[in-house]
Amino acid sequence: MKRKNMKSNPNPKANRHMLILTYGIVLLFVGLAAYYGYFLFTKSDTVINNSYNARLDSFADRVVRGEIRSSDGRVIAQTNVDGEGNESRNYPFDSLFAHVVGYSSNGKTGIEALSNFYLLTSHVNMLEQVFNELSSVKNKGDNVVTTLDLDIQKAAYDALGKRNGAVVVMEPDTGKILAMVSKPDYNPNTLLADWNHLVAEENTSGQLLNRATQGLYPPGSTFKVVTALEHMRENPSNYGDYTFDCNGTYKNGDYTIKCYHGTAHGHQDFRQAFANSCNGAFSNLGLSLNLNGLKNTADQLLFNSDLPLSIAYSKSSYTMAEGADTWQILQTSIGQGQTQITPIHNAMMTAAIANGGTLMKPYLIDRVENVGGDVVKKFMPQSYGNLMTAEESADLSEYMRAVVTEGTGSALRTDAYTVAGKTGSAEFDKAKETHAWFIGFAPVEHPKVVISVIVEEGGSGGQTAAPIARTLFDLYFSK
Repeated sequence: MKRKNMKSNPNPKANRHMLILTYGIVLLFVGLAAYYGYFLFTKSDTVINNSYNARLDSFADRVVRGEIRSSDGRVIAQTNVDGEGNESRNYPFDSLFAHVVGYSSNGKTGIEALSNFYLLTSHVNMLEQVFNELSSVKNKGDNVVTTLDLDIQKAAYDALGKRNGAVVVMEPDTGKILAMVSKPDYNPNTLLADWNHLVAEENTSGQLLNRATQGLYPPGSTFKVVTALEHMRENPSNYGDYTFDCNGTYKNGDYTIKCYHGTAHGHQDFRQAFANSCNGAFSNLGLSLNLNGLKNTADQLLFNSDLPLSIAYSKSSYTMAEGADTWQILQTSIGQGQTQITPIHNAMMTAAIANGGTLMKPYLIDRVENVGGDVVKKFMPQSYGNLMTAEESADLSEYMRAVVTEGTGSALRTDAYTVAGKTGSAEFDKAKETHAWFIGFAPVEHPKVVISVIVEEGGSGGQTAAPIARTLFDLYFSK
């Protein structure tokens, strides 16, 4: 008689469910591990350095806030400690770096906020840390070395003088910000004493506002770069054939557009219209463009978008869409109407043109060092992406070069180096003078530096903003 096998038959369905559950748990674990690694190496500093993180304040109980330095190592912010251990933050150059370096009392702004975690972290050697802890002595915080060039910063500050406005200087191929100036300014050394005046309702000067990143202005004729790019995209084989006869005033029905000071440019081809910043030509050109296409081009150039910036900024805005009336099209095509832009955004668009269409993320911190000068963290250039094709950037560069060689940017003509640029005069109040703009880069053949300048109520961009840029280009290439 055969003996019965008492083992139960395996259940394939149950086994399959167990395998699915096991693989699911393993995948979940791998995902958590991957995110932890990503957080640790990519996001942790941002979270720790968040202004809402109260834990950072406790770091100051054990660490003396580190120094902030210019790119050549000169101290631009430091903490002084008196004989009784009282600490005070000091800015050796007073107002020179007010907005970009910021302040660390009554809140934190600028690089003081951006690098708060690094400045309150100490990497002195372990023995010294232990000795200081036992002696109830604070450790010295790490020092932040910025990308800011002190000489260029000072030249930009001096060139702007007593006029309100902003200047941004950056490297298009790395994204390093070499200078950032905003006026009117304030003295961070007397911030606490001046605070009530600075924030008083009757004070309308806005000294605390960093105009370079937060000031919103009509772009004026610098926006013709955007209009020109859309025209090129819609007419790839014959965009240069566009012509216009300018008598200084362009009429369309009941609407009138004037060139700056009513200048009659005569017969203009596309290159000449761009070089001479002919409002009539570009208003007329705007009427021929696909409005959805123009909006898409503006959006690709980061209007209405978050910018890859780590300090406080305002979004630039472009609102015209399909169905806009004639007056809005005429105005928007020349950078007026409701369009607004920040000087840093204008610099970034220019940097993308200079860099073959690729925008490098702007950055302000080069490295973090301990008190002994050892590098704790190094920041490297990062690409944001392409805002346009290499061919488009080359064509725009050619037209911007013509602005200098034969148009409104004559203040930049020199045998020492080549400049491509665009001037602008932006109307914002019929009772006041226009804002003066200049954006540009040099040398044209191998761009090394980009400059964006706005002078509030400065009038002509070619006469007011361009000479400021010339001063900075001269200094950069003399170095």
